[in-house]
Parts: sequence; C-alpha cells; structure tokens
Amino acid sequence: MIIILQPHVTTQSAEFEAIRAYVANLPRVQMRIHEERGSQQMLTEIYLIGDTGSLSGEDIKTLPGVERVVKVSRDYRVLGRHHEDQRPSYFEYNGVRFGQDNLNVFAGLCAVDTPEHVELMMRALRDNGQVCTRMGAYKPRTNPYSFQGHGKSCLPYIFELAGKYGIKVIAMEVTHESHVEEIREALHQTGNPTGVMLQIGTRNTQNFELLKIVGRQREFPVLLKRGFGITLEESLNAAEYLASEGNRNVVFGLRGMKTNVGDPHRNIVDFAHIPVVKRLTRMPVCIDPSHSVGTRDRAPDGLLDIFHITAQGIIAGANMVLVDFHPNPAKALVDGPQALLLNELPHFLQDVAIAREAYLKRCSLVTPT
Repeated sequence: MIIILQPHVTTQSAEFEAIRAYVANLPRVQMRIHEERGSQQMLTEIYLIGDTGSLSGEDIKTLPGVERVVKVSRDYRVLGRHHEDQRPSYFEYNGVRFGQDNLNVFAGLCAVDTPEHVELMMRALRDNGQVCTRMGAYKPRTNPYSFQGHGKSCLPYIFELAGKYGIKVIAMEVTHESHVEEIREALHQTGNPTGVMLQIGTRNTQNFELLKIVGRQREFPVLLKRGFGITLEESLNAAEYLASEGNRNVVFGLRGMKTNVGDPHRNIVDFAHIPVVKRLTRMPVCIDPSHSVGTRDRAPDGLLDIFHITAQGIIAGANMVLVDFHPNPAKALVDGPQALLLNELPHFLQDVAIAREAYLKRCSLVTPT
C-alpha cells in the first residue's frame, strides 16, 4: 500500500508525524519513505510493507495530510502501475524528458576507442539535432582476453567533447561501484559539461548488490537492460531493486533474448514486450536494435535489418532507442559488424520519425473507454 501525501506535507510536518504514529500501531507493518524532488515542490510517499492486506484504504485516506492511497497489486511496489495509480510516468534529467509518452535516440559508440572517433560521433549528432548518445567506457566481455574498455582514462575527453557539441545525456555502462565514483569525479573535474545515465548491462541484471549500490545514489538515472536468460518478471523485479533503494529514475531496456531460436539474428527480438512493460510499470522502455540483430544484413527492400527492428519497436511504443554507430566500423574494438555508419545517421533518424508518427496515429484511433 502506498500513501501519497499532499504536496505541502514533508517529513518535518506535524501531519507526517501523526501518520508515522498511526503506522507504528499497526501490527507487522513497516513504512518506507520516498521523497520525489520536482522542479517546484517535493512530493512525499509512504510505502507500507508487510501484512497490509487487511488495512482499510478508506480509513487511511481520512488521516491529515493524505492525498490518496494506492493499493499495491504486484511485487514491484515503487515502479509498478498499480490499480487506480495515475502518477506521472516520466522524469527529467539535465533538460531531457524521459517518459512513456515521448522518444529519445541514443546513437553512439558501443565502445570508446579514440578521441577522434568520439569527436566525429558527437559532431554528427549535433549536426543532426541530437542531444543524447551512448559511449561505452567499461565493457564486460564474455572472453577475459577481449577488450574491456578504456575505463576512467577516457572519461575526461568524452565529457569535454560532449560539452563542446551540446550533448546532454550519455548512456554509459557500469559494472562496479567504483565506476560510479569515477564518473562522478570525471564530471566534476571537467566542470559538469554533460550528464550520464548509468547503464546496468544484461550480465548484471541480477547482480543484486550492484543494483542496491546504484539505486542508493540519486544523482544519475539508470538504464537497466533485461537479463538475456531470465523472465520478464525477474527483470522487472531487478529494476525494483534500484527503486527500492531510492532511485526511481529508471528506464527499462529490451535488448533481445539469448537463444538460437532467433538465428540468424544475434538474439531473438523481444520488442513485443514494450506495451507489457508500460502496462505493468511506470518506466519508459528502451530498445536496443543493435544488440538484438548483431549484423548489418540488408533485406531485399534495401533496408537494413536494424532499421526494420527499430521501426518495429517504435511502432509498438518504445520511448528510447540505444543504437550503435561508428565512424569506421572495421576498426571498432567492440561490435563493429553491427555498427551503422555516420552517413547513415540522417536516414536512420528519418526512419525513426516515420515510425514514431505511425505510432502516434495508431494511438489517435483509440476510442476512450
């Protein structure tokens, strides 16, 4: 059960203390506080955990300072879209809006290799009106002898170039708590010219200690990729680990499932789950067509498979696209065979716009019930 307090009620208010005293008298029930700091006000929510089945929502609504009460119907209490839950399903970070009703494209390097390639990528993004990118500094690899990323050594020039070319948010995977501090320190040293969305990769979806650590910081939003060999429910609960520790600015990423059923694609595309995730939770949904397809194969109609798969995800309501580009894929240190070329960026963005327009037209045909 979630108690949503009136906007003027804070943890310092008399009304809050009265609610705390009320909950203290409830047997086998504990409370957890979540404070959502908006641009103009702070919203406080109280999560009741434990034996809440017999509690009366109507009685709690009468308590001073309570705006409404939401019954929790699923395990993911913070991120779930519960019965009669009409809370906004978006957040803003560094001037960019992330919600279930808009779309952002994160085109960039799967793995950072040279400053020259980073600058070419950033310039192409600016010239095509983009303010987000992906830049892999830390790369978990299946083979221990494969390139693991340049790590913290490349962060300063990534952030400086992002500031130079007006890039506001960089999606960047982390695999250890030390990476978060390295990113924070590099941003500080370069004057905070950009923002970072921490990415939890598919291999770490059930690294619960990492999830807790990343969830405790609220400075950076988080992109959590679905685990490639677990159920959707298990991955959604992994996202809840982040939110339960305090960080609810989470985007859920679909990146394909690891199975030979999807051959010849690298993974079987799971983008049919976009509307499912949006129905069950308030998280924006990201698609990763590059790691789903894994090649630059082209259909007889002339379109690359990655274009087709991207359009499928967007027309199903995706809110974010994470896609690999590279100035010279033949020299890419990671996943070069699937990277799109910089001169293909305008075509890709136009194709995305067409698919997004089609999705919005589909939505306009819906008759309110």
